[in-house]
Amino acid sequence: LTLTAPPRWRMHASIACRLAPRVAVALRSAPRSSPTSLPRGFAPRATTTTTTTMSASSNPSRPRRYIDVGANLTDGMFRGEYHGKTHHEPDLDVVLRRAWDVGVEKVMVTAGTLPEAREAIDLADRFDRGDGADQGGERRSSPRRLFTTVGVHPTRCGEFEASGDGDAHLRSLVALALEGAKAGRVVAVGECGLDYDRLQFCDDATQRKWFEAQFEITRATGLPMFLHMRAAAEDFTAIVRRNLDGFKGGCVHSFTGTWEEADALLKTHEDVYIGLNGCSLRTEESLEVAKRLPNDRIVIETDAPWCGIKASHPGHGFVRTTWPTKDKKKRAGVDSGETVKDRSEPCHVAQVLEVIAAVKGEDADELAEIYRRNALRLFFPEEYAALG
Repeated sequence: LTLTAPPRWRMHASIACRLAPRVAVALRSAPRSSPTSLPRGFAPRATTTTTTTMSASSNPSRPRRYIDVGANLTDGMFRGEYHGKTHHEPDLDVVLRRAWDVGVEKVMVTAGTLPEAREAIDLADRFDRGDGADQGGERRSSPRRLFTTVGVHPTRCGEFEASGDGDAHLRSLVALALEGAKAGRVVAVGECGLDYDRLQFCDDATQRKWFEAQFEITRATGLPMFLHMRAAAEDFTAIVRRNLDGFKGGCVHSFTGTWEEADALLKTHEDVYIGLNGCSLRTEESLEVAKRLPNDRIVIETDAPWCGIKASHPGHGFVRTTWPTKDKKKRAGVDSGETVKDRSEPCHVAQVLEVIAAVKGEDADELAEIYRRNALRLFFPEEYAALG
């Protein structure tokens, strides 16, 4: 491991990790851009450039540790499928290796339907065993690093009606969540909530009915919730307030609302957290919301393969951690060390942290640990309690 100078996502970064030769991972300083390209009222913290050189099997010390509380790892993009066409080999093993190498300790694999929840559990089981693909040349048995959710996304709530027996469908979700929680694999109920931006997929009345019904899963399991809210703050908050009995808190993920909406959510329950990713940081207004959020109520995520931090976003100039990136059709190979352009990965959670730290003007190392502990407190309470 060679360090020159002391160190230092919606979703992108790529650690170079070929299987054969040594690979360089460049963590560069901000791109050359004029101060006017940065959001008004924000100034990046002074940083130095770090260059880390390591082999694919090396395990350098990492000052920052992350928990990505939301990634859609069952998405076809991680099998090389884009818009119905295959452009590269499955590369989830490489994607996960990049995440582990940058300091990600755990990833929560989110699900939006009953079949997807089963798929997520199977994926987590396989990749944690080392059966999914190469995991850096070693067969892993512990500790677990992949965890899942069980629930139905608001835009997919039509599956309750389509099943022919919505109540039986809900019971199947409860049974799967109970089984998965007992096995230590399922750690949250969701992704569930309300999405009034995409009513073309499911009408608002159906969404409200089955969002409220899914609180039964959290009452049955004692699990917190992984929540989705888009353009529905009033109805969403009202439903949460009606169901506080047995509610174990939750994360309102990929938050893109106003400060007033965030404040109302935080007041519903002491264990409600706001999940921030690239979509949460894409406007000057959203950066101001992130700046105002209390650190003890924030968790960070990627929502991979979506919600990366784009060059057009006002906080992009604060990003310090990057990887080589190529179009999906032009990569040299899945082991080339290149990430796919416009595809977010769990490793990009490092970029989310960097933007938040910059807009808050606070130390990134300290914030990384605060947000990690927040995620442990909400989703991994036994591990949190062991911290003392």
